[in-house]
Parts: sequence; structure tokens; C-alpha cells
Amino acid sequence: MASMNWNDWSCLLEDDLWAHRTTYRTPLGMSPYWIVFGKTCYSSVEIEHRASWAIKKCNMAYDQLCLEAYENSWIYKEKVKHFHDSRILRKEFKVGRKVLLFCSWLRLTTGKLNSRWDGPFVVTNIFPYGVVEVRDEANKCMFKVNGHQLKPYHEGSNLSLNEGEVEIVELIELIISKDPSEEIPESPHA
Repeated sequence: MASMNWNDWSCLLEDDLWAHRTTYRTPLGMSPYWIVFGKTCYSSVEIEHRASWAIKKCNMAYDQLCLEAYENSWIYKEKVKHFHDSRILRKEFKVGRKVLLFCSWLRLTTGKLNSRWDGPFVVTNIFPYGVVEVRDEANKCMFKVNGHQLKPYHEGSNLSLNEGEVEIVELIELIISKDPSEEIPESPHA
């Protein structure tokens, strides 16, 4: 308590009686506690000191465990980052190549099969720090975009089929050989 009053004597009575019982008496050669209980009494200050030392030891051990856990998590994160970075494919764009642009402004797509890529665009210039200048082939408009929003465009073969014609492609052709040693063994599943 910050300011004790004479009216608060009952709060201090327990501490005073404890001090009276545990104090060494010269005429007796021992404390009254020893006479009554037959063993030494540790004062509350000694007990508090031992308890505070035990708490400090536990806190130091806890801090050590926390530090080890932090270091282990940091090492794990570094390993995962290194593994992830080693798996990243670096995109290299060259002037004149075609690319597709990610449509980040199209959040509301009507279905799963709608493409989020727009294009193709032609790369006209490459700037440092991943900036790429592209040209739209339809309206010849040029603009700069971040290289992370681009991916290479691979053109497929041009199909020049007339409308209404269908070409049939067989994936497995029967091979007939004249040499019996070159015969294809029959499939066990057939």
C-alpha cells in the first residue's frame, strides 16, 4: 500500500506475527518456530527469492526455446524461398515476338472457360526492371506493361479447311510388315 494509516494495523498483523515466530531468540538459542515444529522456518523473503530465481530460470529457458524456434522457422522459410525461386521460369521476351496480356480488369467472367488473356500483341521494346512495350496488331496502339502480366504466345498451325469439310485424323495406324520378326506383339488388354 502506498500510504498506510494507523487504522490499517490489522493488515500488517500477519506479517508481524510471522516475523516474531521466525526470529532467532538469544536466550532460547533458537527460534520459537523451531521449538514448536522442530525444524527451521524459511522466511517468506527467502521463499520469494528462490521462487523468483526459479521463475527467472524458466523465463530464460522459455526465451531460449522461442529464439531457437524463430531461428528454425527463419531457416525453413529461407529453404522454401530458395526452392520456390529455383522453380520460377524466367520469361524472356524478344522484340518482334508475340505475347498475350493478362486481363486483370476483367474480374466478372461469365464462366470458367472464358480466357483471361487478351491479345496477341507484338513486343516493340524492352525496358529495364521488367517493363515491356507492346503494340496491338488490330489498332496499332502502343503501350507499356509489366512483364509479369505477359506470357509468350505460340501460334498454332493455320487450318485452311473449307467450311463444312472435316478432316479425319487417326491416331493409331495399322502397320503391316512383311518380315515376321518385326511383327507387333498383340496387346495383353485386347
